[in-house]
Amino acid sequence: MPNENSYEVALKKSDAIRADLDVNPQNYIMLTGDRPTGRLHLGHYFGTLKGRVELQNKGCRTNVLIADYQVITDRDTTDQIQDNVYNMVMDYLACGIDPDKTMIYAHSAVPAANQLMLPFLSLVSEAELLRNPTVKAEQEASGHELTGLLLTYPVHQACDILFCKGNVVPVGRDQLPHIELTRTIARRFNNRFCKNCDPVFPEVDALLSDVPLLSGLDGRKMSKSYGNAINISMTAEETAKRIKKSQTDSERMITFDPENRPGVSGLLSTAAICTGRSEIEIAEEIGMGGSGQLKKYVTEAVNSYFEPIRERRHRFENDLDYVKDVLAEGNRRANEIAKATLTEVAEAMGMVY
Repeated sequence: MPNENSYEVALKKSDAIRADLDVNPQNYIMLTGDRPTGRLHLGHYFGTLKGRVELQNKGCRTNVLIADYQVITDRDTTDQIQDNVYNMVMDYLACGIDPDKTMIYAHSAVPAANQLMLPFLSLVSEAELLRNPTVKAEQEASGHELTGLLLTYPVHQACDILFCKGNVVPVGRDQLPHIELTRTIARRFNNRFCKNCDPVFPEVDALLSDVPLLSGLDGRKMSKSYGNAINISMTAEETAKRIKKSQTDSERMITFDPENRPGVSGLLSTAAICTGRSEIEIAEEIGMGGSGQLKKYVTEAVNSYFEPIRERRHRFENDLDYVKDVLAEGNRRANEIAKATLTEVAEAMGMVY
């Protein structure tokens, strides 16, 4: 976790960028992405996808990475990865990401971007990588030994951001160390190799999320492994079944109390973000209606909000060729950009290319 001073500085810069995005969106190149480890859910939608669409529609140059190579940083298999990738593209399109405005591409399909790893690794020390708190947290969560891929995970992310000259990255507070390392790598490269030419890489800033994390139906972090998430790809019937099975408590009066009533509060938070109302307001309306009335309200709120998104997604499910074409075109564009950047890198370093 970054210290308070660095967080306050990053937050101030993020606020300034958000204000400027409304005036000069063309000055910003955004890079963000997801690992295709399963279906995207409501937490992904409200936490990141909705914001990506807003940036895209403002005119910011947006790029969305499907980080398929990064799946193996903490997993031993790539089973189902192709299916996960295609379903991720369907979710993106259904949620409003426009492939004519946003480049959607897969990590493994852009070798030139990954080739930046070699010069970038020369710009960081082992100590800098070892003290990255995100690497430590991911290692503990996975239960794996510290592999070379996990250790260098932040450098992979720097390659993802810098190959397309990204200068803003939407992140949560816990991801600030990655942005700081990316900024360090860009600065060191420019200082070391660009003495007789223009800088190759931009300074990168975090666009800190102002959306609180959406808890799962049981009040814990939303995760498919907990079975407490509602996937974007679920039908209305599947959503109703998932909500009906969620655990609450025996108290009939509905109140918002995340610490003592996590199940009830998780349901209230889901309803609140889908309706634009507060958890307390919804709780007061349901009152003595109990968990049955609460679950009915949540089901209607979620299904009403996501009905148009699911209708669009259903069309893409029936047109896999289009989904593949979107990804192929994004891969083509990403390769063009990556090769151009790699040429700049080689020229700055005096390499034969």
